[in-house]
Amino acid sequence: MGLLRLLLIVVLASVTRGACGAEIVGNSSEGLLEFSVGKFRYLELKKPFPEEAILRHISSNVTFVIFQIHSQYQNTTISFSETLLPNASETGTDKGLVSVLRPEQSMCTWHLETLDPEPVQNVAIPLSYSESDPIPGGCNLEFDVDIDPNIYLEYNFFETTIKFAPANLGYARGADPPSCDVKMGPDSRWRLQYDVYQYFLPENDLTEEVLLRHLQRMAEVPQVQANAVKVVTLTADDKTSVSFSSLRGQGVIYNVIVRDPFLNTSTAYVPTHTYACSFEAEEGNCSSLGRVSTKVFFTLFALLGLFICFFGHRFWKTELFFIGFIFMGFFFYILITRLTPIKYDVRLIVTAIAGSIGGIFLVAAWWRFGVLTLCMLCVGLVLGFLVASVAFFTPLGNLKIFRVDAVFWVTFSCIAIFIPVVFMGCLRILNILSCGFIGSYSVVLAVDSYLYTSLSYITLNILRRALHVDFRRAFVNVPFQTNDFIVLAVWGMLAVSGITLQIRRERGRPFFPPHPYKLWKRERERRVTNILDPSYHIPPLRERLFSRLAQIEGLFQKEQPAGERTPLLL
Repeated sequence: MGLLRLLLIVVLASVTRGACGAEIVGNSSEGLLEFSVGKFRYLELKKPFPEEAILRHISSNVTFVIFQIHSQYQNTTISFSETLLPNASETGTDKGLVSVLRPEQSMCTWHLETLDPEPVQNVAIPLSYSESDPIPGGCNLEFDVDIDPNIYLEYNFFETTIKFAPANLGYARGADPPSCDVKMGPDSRWRLQYDVYQYFLPENDLTEEVLLRHLQRMAEVPQVQANAVKVVTLTADDKTSVSFSSLRGQGVIYNVIVRDPFLNTSTAYVPTHTYACSFEAEEGNCSSLGRVSTKVFFTLFALLGLFICFFGHRFWKTELFFIGFIFMGFFFYILITRLTPIKYDVRLIVTAIAGSIGGIFLVAAWWRFGVLTLCMLCVGLVLGFLVASVAFFTPLGNLKIFRVDAVFWVTFSCIAIFIPVVFMGCLRILNILSCGFIGSYSVVLAVDSYLYTSLSYITLNILRRALHVDFRRAFVNVPFQTNDFIVLAVWGMLAVSGITLQIRRERGRPFFPPHPYKLWKRERERRVTNILDPSYHIPPLRERLFSRLAQIEGLFQKEQPAGERTPLLL
């Protein structure tokens, strides 16, 4: 009789796995992974060896449990049963399941496995909540699992987007869940609010150990609120989707806390992470983000910029070439990126050629026409562009009003134009400031091609805004850590040193060089009228060129035979 009762209990346990895995009676068997509420546990999963996680001694005041498991980039599957069903399992790097408890239930199990051929390092934790806590994903209508506490993440070069299912109000064990969309009063799920949090991993650190350790700071509500930065608060009327600027090679963890303002309770979704790159891609993976073409381009650009930072005002034509290169290169890159599908390396080469043409054109315009105001307008606009980019790099850029393209670009243009207008009365100061700040910032861009720094996104975010229409909805938060402070200090030191050196050197000198074409014309007239000038006896340029060509042509003519070459007269 005792054996029959035991068999009956086993059959009932296998049938009722859906809500919370299997409820196990008796002592744990071999192969089970014992978990405690709120305690993280590291584990390794291998392809042919699935594991079973068990949580015992669940308190009677707990109404649901969220079990979550995380890995760096290899997928892990978590399921209520050994048989994988679409509505009872999740596969990914950051996944979890909600187990709604039945009356008198005190144990739960979950099945864990991986299909990756290599062993997968994971960290997992079960978290318990009471009937007053909102249930994350309790009103899911979009994803497969009935109650889905997961955050779904997608990224591209421009933006990273997270999506999650709406939550529902909590309820007691054995009770029916509140209806999601029947009514919209204060006693329904429409009173819930969602706080979206963002947490940055240490820069230039792609190790698995660091990620799994920092994920533990983003699982529970108090830790999330203490360690992460709240980006935005959504209401039940808002779309449960938030976009951020993608930071390639920088680890970022996202989480959402759903709050019930009436009961003053809250629950955390399952955190998710991204590096905005692939660890398994053959080309351009997370370990080798910097392209050779990018490094070459920005290294040469930084060398020229460093020269401009300290000697730009003295070498006026070189500075004009630098400014024309930036002006033409920036707009030409936007044009060919939006209109053509050519590859990045080709775009960079074409941009370099177009920028060089723009630099030569600006130098030629100064040489021929000598319009100082026009040249300084270009210089001032480039400095204004950098100042406007810095302004929108601050929290000012995340204001909701600037998500409207017209408002953003009008404000950006006004800031950019304001700089040359303010300094129009002291053009030399404007020019020296431009040389110092723009030339030194080129070094920051070169550093970013070798080592990640957030300061490169000062201008990169503006470029993304011009290239990608949907980037206007993205929050442009970036980490500011030790590397960024060092690079910022180097940028400031170079800028101040360059500006100070040029101001001291140019003291007592003419503000700007004279008109080159007038100088050349005056010198030409002087040579024509002054016969005592040795240069007077130098043939004109056209005759010198024809003479040189005749000499070159003579090298390829066949040598004539020696002796008499005319017929004898009879």
